[in-house]
Amino acid sequence: MEFLIYFILLALLAEIIGTVGGFGSSMLFVPIASYFFDFHSVLGITALFHLSSNISKIFFFREGFNKKLIIRMGFSAIVFVSIGAWLSKYITSDLLEKSLAIFLILISLTLLIFRNLKLNPTRTTAIIGGALSGFLAGILGTGGTIRGVVLASYHLKSSVFIATSAVIDLGIDASRSIVYMANGFVHQHDLYLIPILLVVSFIGTYIGKQILSLLTENQFKNSVLILILVTGVLTLSKGVFI
Repeated sequence: MEFLIYFILLALLAEIIGTVGGFGSSMLFVPIASYFFDFHSVLGITALFHLSSNISKIFFFREGFNKKLIIRMGFSAIVFVSIGAWLSKYITSDLLEKSLAIFLILISLTLLIFRNLKLNPTRTTAIIGGALSGFLAGILGTGGTIRGVVLASYHLKSSVFIATSAVIDLGIDASRSIVYMANGFVHQHDLYLIPILLVVSFIGTYIGKQILSLLTENQFKNSVLILILVTGVLTLSKGVFI
């Protein structure tokens, strides 16, 4: 019971931060969940959690979507998330977990050092960004930072940014959930978590939306990137200290 309470609280924290930071809850949820489950199981649980997470974001940030970006990024993301999810079954949990930790460290340092990093908002950028974010989501469980950087180049309103990202991510999660099930990553004894995580998603997204109206984007994103960096370091050192 104590384990479940800690897990729910950490999942709620990941959802709140993911909503406000614009990177999605999986950026923190995946390394957090890896302390409770083996990494292949984490991939399956994350996909199911993210489905409800994105539904809640679409509900709370439904003011508008960017249809062109959804089509351009969404199609390539769905194709490549399926490839990444399929490949994940051939890689050991330990290697995937270490790869995720290195990715978190590199992406957070890159965005902290190159604060004004911008991409050209072209069709090619959207397609390649969708493919890369989808592949990383499939093989490592999270690709939201790549999608966030690409979407930021289009200067969308925060509500449109979050809703557009959530719609794309919904397609990603639905696709990888099917592949993860085929891989055997979704276990029957973990299904009780689905309704719990659904409630956590709605509560976390609601709280995140309220916080979003109180803080400047730069203030919070810098805090989120530092937290992601620390999470990456702790995840990488997990095999040494645990």
